Amino acid sequence: MATLTKRSEVLREVNDAFGRVPEWVETMPDSVIAGFWGLMRDFQLGETKIPNKYKELIGIAVAGATRCKYCQLFHTEAARLNGATDDEIREAAAMAAMTMLGSTYLNSVAPDYEAFEQETLAIVAHVKAQAAKTAKRPASEARA
Repeated sequence: MATLTKRSEVLREVNDAFGRVPEWVETMPDSVIAGFWGLMRDFQLGETKIPNKYKELIGIAVAGATRCKYCQLFHTEAARLNGATDDEIREAAAMAAMTMLGSTYLNSVAPDYEAFEQETLAIVAHVKAQAAKTAKRPASEARA
């Protein structure tokens, strides 16, 4: 549980990072605020294996799927701060829509999961085999 000293340290860090403490962050319970900020600071805003622009594009997709206007605004602006273009933002939104379409359909008709898994793995094997064939072709054949 965050102590008052810990809480004041967290609020100072947030203020240093953002130039202010958003009101909704200030209202977080002591038992939540330090953990929330630690994750946001070290994972979302920090340098990780996934570049920050891509993390924010993922955030846009999740915000669209969950219908969260707060997250949509935050992640869109954070994506722009990290170099995302309007085309990339629209593409992330379209990818989310595409995934939701497939997910909604699959979960509604409920095909056998093991059959779906076998089909998916067969598709992956086919695509890998095609890529391997293309890589082995001489450059002159690949262009033809």
